[in-house]
Amino acid sequence: MRDDPSGAQRGHATEAILFGLMPMGDPRTAAEALHELQLLAETAEFVAAGCMVQHRRHADPHSYFGSGKLEELAEAVRLAHSGAVICDDSLTPNQAKAIETAVGVPCLDRSELILQIFGMHARTPQAKFQVELAALQYEMPRLRRRWTHLERQRGGIGVRGGAGEKQIDVDKELLRSRIAAVQKELKRIEQHKEREVGARPDLFTIALVGYTNAGKSSLLNRLTDAGVLAENRLFSTLDTRTRPWRLTGGRTVLLTDTVGFLRKLPHQLVASFHATLEEALHADLLLVLVDGSSAEAGEQLRTVDEVLESLGAGGLARITVLNKLDLVTDRASLAPLWQSEPKAVAVSVRTGEGMPQLMAAIQEHLAAVENRVELLLPHSAGALHGEIRVKATVLSEFYTEAGCLMEIQASPALLGRLLAEGARRAEPSDRPPPTPHPDESTDS
Repeated sequence: MRDDPSGAQRGHATEAILFGLMPMGDPRTAAEALHELQLLAETAEFVAAGCMVQHRRHADPHSYFGSGKLEELAEAVRLAHSGAVICDDSLTPNQAKAIETAVGVPCLDRSELILQIFGMHARTPQAKFQVELAALQYEMPRLRRRWTHLERQRGGIGVRGGAGEKQIDVDKELLRSRIAAVQKELKRIEQHKEREVGARPDLFTIALVGYTNAGKSSLLNRLTDAGVLAENRLFSTLDTRTRPWRLTGGRTVLLTDTVGFLRKLPHQLVASFHATLEEALHADLLLVLVDGSSAEAGEQLRTVDEVLESLGAGGLARITVLNKLDLVTDRASLAPLWQSEPKAVAVSVRTGEGMPQLMAAIQEHLAAVENRVELLLPHSAGALHGEIRVKATVLSEFYTEAGCLMEIQASPALLGRLLAEGARRAEPSDRPPPTPHPDESTDS
């Protein structure tokens, strides 16, 4: 990545002017249109010194803004003594170069800002490699703009004739080598993770997905006492975390937290984090979280749908969860969301409001997709009893001379394995005769 803008010679290093485009006729103010970019900038430890937008259908292919607006941006940088400018879109190398030339300070685009944030928050080796891979792939087409030495000619003692090897070609080859090495290491980690997932017990798995900062980690903590980081910041967690969650009645399911989605997420990051998301998206059920208190909740939900579709997970079973109900002052504002998601459940993870309804929705889904069956566990198969209580929903059980008669709700895979390991479907003869009611008269 480019050198940190904090190294700029002029202006306050951590202050930046935010800028972007708005559709013609959009009534929002510049601050409203760039609100998410401001949150991203703050997460990357910048201070927004101002916001500027231009209403136009398409970006200028050479300089993003028109020439007049670019002069306004340069003047805003000068008056605010800012050390950088940050664009709400991804810029081509030529656009970024033109902007930097005009304003005199470093220019970051949305992709570079998000990559910087991911780099700050990556903790595990896998996350660090994924961020590095995305950054290297982003860097490749921008080498010419990054460094001033790129047109130097490489030659050496004993070299005769020819211009030698351009430095940019050497740098590109170094990048390609590093990309290949990182991809190889990621493949090794992913294969290890696949073995880990394959070795997990065959428990029902629920994945938490959704827009960044929608409350996924907070929900994981509330349900499982996981103790994972849950800050009110964008992308506070990048790594997939899976924890056991014990439902009412003793049954255990696996709950997986994932990296948050975001509008205009750089395609390099979507590609490099695909394996992380893919592990969670093998789940049996998705809980799709959205910040119900946000004025952009509908757009956030559409973004989540788009990312899930791009990952091939658009058809997975899901329950939409409208979180942060405690921050919704007018509950009628949720009506548009319920129109698009009639079965959505509104909750407040912080206060607990709506959590019983969420539990009921999950239980209803389990009942709809699993088999309800009566099994007899002969005494010889008694070891399966504990496993059934953990992995299935036990509706009733009592002991007979032949063994334990259980009515359960279980996945087809678990049911098949239980039958293969000694359990059998109950027959009418396995059921004990009904006990006569004490008030019933008997013939003498």
